[in-house]
Amino acid sequence: MKLVRGTADARRTTIACGERSAEPDARRSGLRPAAVAAGLAAAVLAGGAFPVPAAHAQTAAATVNADIPAGPLGEALSRFAAQTGVTVQADPAMVRGKTSPGLKGATTVEDGLRRLLAGSGHGIARTASGYAVVAQSATAPASPPASPPASPSSPDSTTLPALQVTANAGLMTGGLVQPYAGGQVARGGSVGLLGSGDVMDTPFSTVNYTSDLIENQQARTAADTLINDASVRLTTGSNGFDDTFQIRGYAVGSGDVGFNGMYGLVSSNRVPAQIVERIELLKGPGALVNGISPGGSIGGGINILGKRAGDDPLTRVTTTYMRDANLGVHLDVGRRFGENKEWGVRFNGLMRNGEASVDGGNLRSGLGALAVDYRGERLRWSMDAISQRDDTDNFRPQISILPATTAIPSPPDARSNWYPGTVLVQKDVTVASNIEVDLTDSLTAYAGIGYRKGENDQTFPSSTTAVNALGNFTVRNAYYDSYSRTVSGTAGARWRFATGPVHHLLNVGYTGFKRDEGNAYIQSAGSALSNIYNPVPLPAVTAARTSARKSTETTLTSVAVADTLSVLDDRVMLTLGARRQKVHVDSFSTATGAQTGTYDASATSPLAGFVVKPLSNVSLYANYAEGLTRGTVVGAGYANTGAVLAPFKSKQYEAGVKVDWGTITTTAAVFQLTKPNSIRTAANELAYDGEQRNRGLELSVYGEILPGLRGMASASFMDPKLSRTAVAAVQGNDAAGIPDKTLSAGLDWETPWVQGLALNGRAIYTSGSYLTDANTLRFDGWTRFDIGARYATTVVGTPVTFRANVENLFDKNYWLTTGTYVTVGAPRTVLLSASADF
Repeated sequence: MKLVRGTADARRTTIACGERSAEPDARRSGLRPAAVAAGLAAAVLAGGAFPVPAAHAQTAAATVNADIPAGPLGEALSRFAAQTGVTVQADPAMVRGKTSPGLKGATTVEDGLRRLLAGSGHGIARTASGYAVVAQSATAPASPPASPPASPSSPDSTTLPALQVTANAGLMTGGLVQPYAGGQVARGGSVGLLGSGDVMDTPFSTVNYTSDLIENQQARTAADTLINDASVRLTTGSNGFDDTFQIRGYAVGSGDVGFNGMYGLVSSNRVPAQIVERIELLKGPGALVNGISPGGSIGGGINILGKRAGDDPLTRVTTTYMRDANLGVHLDVGRRFGENKEWGVRFNGLMRNGEASVDGGNLRSGLGALAVDYRGERLRWSMDAISQRDDTDNFRPQISILPATTAIPSPPDARSNWYPGTVLVQKDVTVASNIEVDLTDSLTAYAGIGYRKGENDQTFPSSTTAVNALGNFTVRNAYYDSYSRTVSGTAGARWRFATGPVHHLLNVGYTGFKRDEGNAYIQSAGSALSNIYNPVPLPAVTAARTSARKSTETTLTSVAVADTLSVLDDRVMLTLGARRQKVHVDSFSTATGAQTGTYDASATSPLAGFVVKPLSNVSLYANYAEGLTRGTVVGAGYANTGAVLAPFKSKQYEAGVKVDWGTITTTAAVFQLTKPNSIRTAANELAYDGEQRNRGLELSVYGEILPGLRGMASASFMDPKLSRTAVAAVQGNDAAGIPDKTLSAGLDWETPWVQGLALNGRAIYTSGSYLTDANTLRFDGWTRFDIGARYATTVVGTPVTFRANVENLFDKNYWLTTGTYVTVGAPRTVLLSASADF
């Protein structure tokens, strides 16, 4: 494959049919099948040619036993070529966004290709070396199977020259990177300012989960999918107030999740899976690539890509059941219009109601999400409108454990509720739009803007005394109503050019974010003695409920520039960049409306990333990144509640290796990530004290192990140390609430004996962590097992997929914790669904 670059041809790739690399390959012996598979996958997606046996006609006439699951058309063609040993040429523009119905059983090569292409509007044509995917009207009759291979000059064959493939330099609005083998993760994704890229070209640790994985695991929120990565853990339970993550040992709030590259536009509580096409996970500070997040998270970045209409019409109705007696229906409709299907419309609607995972509780959800997009030759545009409401009676509780307790109490039954009588109403409305224009073949401009209105009304019990070793505590009730109004935007340009042998991808960008927040907090007059194993009703709040008033106003702006320099056909890539960021926060008294504090700070966050490929399938990478965190607004329970702490910087050093074996990718990374440590002082104030330094090793593997057997596994080993602390007794101790070992592993197997039947399983392990920085008491580790099955069949001519999953199979009770702050993990949860495509 030869990559031709220049000012005018910056995005043109020429693939010569049958071209082979002369590079020595250490994998040609025992790993030759994996190397061949890698070449097959790369060739079909790039529009190249697959190796073909000389006896082409004999191969075409032979009967083969194919096993190709339904899925992306490009991946289906690559698998078929691998199983039959034929050459298939395909222009990426022809297969992009199209799906194949799959193929299973005995077939000839030509019939198999036609069946894989069914419904795509394409056919096959014989070439001198194999077959090519062409427009249906251009399909030439294939030569009789017994005839000799067609020659380039034969009038009965269609011979394609080297294909000229033009690929978009940036991430198309609604465009997706092709799935990797197995379809559970993608080959790459967007990396903020740096645009869309292959995982192997990215100097960071990233994972991009697909909608196939989300659907097959029956995820309800993005959190249910993200725990497939060992570096990500939830510190809140399902059906609680929100989904709070811990990535590389640092908290990442649900409000720091991006949507189509912009912060603050999805619910600050949780992201419903029904609006998600891809989940993009970046580990480590993302200040340069994404800008400063609203909550200042540094452990990692999460970006959601919304659903878009595919080329094929979609009308899917899914009915769901979740223990106990929570029933729902989900409607997913997509259509494209226009001569070239330029316009797309996708609607997702959800309604569900009933008891979920807390005894005596009830979860009612309503969601409507409309996505409209346009994809032209030079312009891509999209708009999303989302409205959601969740009403929860008796949501999953959270509480603090007494730091000086003599023992950590055992976790209560996961279905119990030690705050009986809680109510939570969450409402969100979002409107967002993105546009991208190719000004020239080498210059692309983009912009996005969005608005979100969010409201939370809830009873808000809190313990006036923390839980002791016997489970006793004192509780006080309250109303806590809050709102937020967010405007978020981005704009920038990407320019590809060359200076001699050095190729550049220059990115410039701007981000803007403004949010007004307010709340009303009214406590009960009295408190009550209670116990987590035998709770009492909450005290009544007798004061009248008042409207929420402004508490903070936050403005975040930044400008950034980054240049990725590459030489030797992208074998060596260096990314250098910096982002200048400004943070302005004003705080106000919710009682009087008077301004109580302000700060205005600026900082520059640099980034350096390096990728070198000693072999075409091996990437060695390293990066240095800094994250800027806006100052924490001190919450309830502290003497300095409402105060705004100063912003701070975090620093990360990371190095790793990624190896693509063809259908399996393995990664390993080591990192060090530091930030100021926060503590509760003797005066009961939240303050910074010293530094928390997390050093870790991450290992992962994902892909298709054998045809029909796909999986992913990852492990994280962490050393979270405290340094330069004012309290000498905790110097060198582990930071509270951070496990030193985590593991996630899952398999999905399409059984060979029953067509359409697949089985899956997952194990999630988290080691213990310390209650406090003093390291005197430690939580127990826990392991959760999930199992599932699905069966795809046809009922009265309608394709139907039945799914059944059981999470926490053995009903394990365990604490989820950030240290003294705890909740219980969800109990055994049965999930059933039936999806019908009309």
